[in-house]
Amino acid sequence: MGRLFRIFAAMLAFCAASAAQAEIQLSFHSFNGSVMFGRYPHAFVVMEGKLEDGTPINENYGFTAKKVSPAILSGPVYHDILIEKQKYITKTNRHFTVMIDDAKYWAIREEVDKWRNAPGKFYDLDTNNCIHFVGTIAKIVGIRIVYPEDMLHRPKKWLNHITGLNPQLGAKRIK
Repeated sequence: MGRLFRIFAAMLAFCAASAAQAEIQLSFHSFNGSVMFGRYPHAFVVMEGKLEDGTPINENYGFTAKKVSPAILSGPVYHDILIEKQKYITKTNRHFTVMIDDAKYWAIREEVDKWRNAPGKFYDLDTNNCIHFVGTIAKIVGIRIVYPEDMLHRPKKWLNHITGLNPQLGAKRIK
């Protein structure tokens, strides 16, 4: 009986340790936007949960132009990492969520810093926008990514497309 108990206890400890490794939810969001009301379509990620050491995580990151102006239409402009207010996040489309461990969390944070600290004019509406930023983060966690040209300015349509490419996510397209 003692040996059986030890095996059972070891199995429970293994299950608890495995669960503790994946307590951060990484969610992929889009905002429909409206040129008329000053907020353009946008894609961003949200991370919530706890690191293995118990540190709480409640972060979000998007990539944008530092200043929205007609200059965006003619080439690269200065960039910024956009952090959304919680009340704004609740009004966006959450397309899918994956669980990540501490290593993936830190890899994502490193990538965010690379984009934040990129020299010069790094935001480009056609080649380096919020969709490319979110796609880079998705690749870190093993999500298949493509960038169809007709979706590069349509975050919701693009994330719906990514949902279709990755049936393992168990996500549904958002209408």
